[in-house]
Amino acid sequence: MFSRSICLLAAAICWTLVGAHTVITYPGWRGDNLITNDTWPYGMQWMYPCGGMPTTTNRTLWPVTGGAVALQPGWFQGHATAFFYMNMGFGTDGPMAGPPNMSFPMVPVFQIVGPSKNPYPGAFCLPQVPLPVGVNVSIGDNATIQVVETAIHGAALYSCVDITFADPQDVAEVNATNCFNSSDISFNSVYSIAGSTSGATRTLATTSLLPLVGLLMYAFI
Repeated sequence: MFSRSICLLAAAICWTLVGAHTVITYPGWRGDNLITNDTWPYGMQWMYPCGGMPTTTNRTLWPVTGGAVALQPGWFQGHATAFFYMNMGFGTDGPMAGPPNMSFPMVPVFQIVGPSKNPYPGAFCLPQVPLPVGVNVSIGDNATIQVVETAIHGAALYSCVDITFADPQDVAEVNATNCFNSSDISFNSVYSIAGSTSGATRTLATTSLLPLVGLLMYAFI
């Protein structure tokens, strides 16, 4: 299992990198892709599907009934708001022994509002993210959770964690130390409405706290 403490340590070390973006702190992370160098002049996290990181061989256990996902989102300079998507891919028959695709949404898209356009600390957690609709899995199956952050200018940032489904009692406990919501990050709902004349739809973000049908937020505040 990729240690969450190692993830947090790597995140702390890389705080000064202005090209850094999103860190998955629970249930784990493919690895530190908070990198900008000659090979990745724009940063690794812009690369589909998992921010330039190969599939890990040391997977994290995640409940067969769905479970928590926690993030530190404020690592990218210049964006006080962002849209987030959480998707799942199944199996190991795709590129680099990962899923063939990441086309199974787990939750509706939502928007975060951070305190600043500068890099900022803080975290948020969805304590019970469900499996994609209509999907059935068994203990021992492999999958990948993909987190996509769409920046205010429209570019997408990718991070992943490779999981093996397990009995909930065999998964690391979710509590206030690894699943919590910082007070300086708020959330907006995202929805579509029909245009009044053409019938076209527009996607809007409300100014209310995101409900996500009870999935988010306050279990461990």
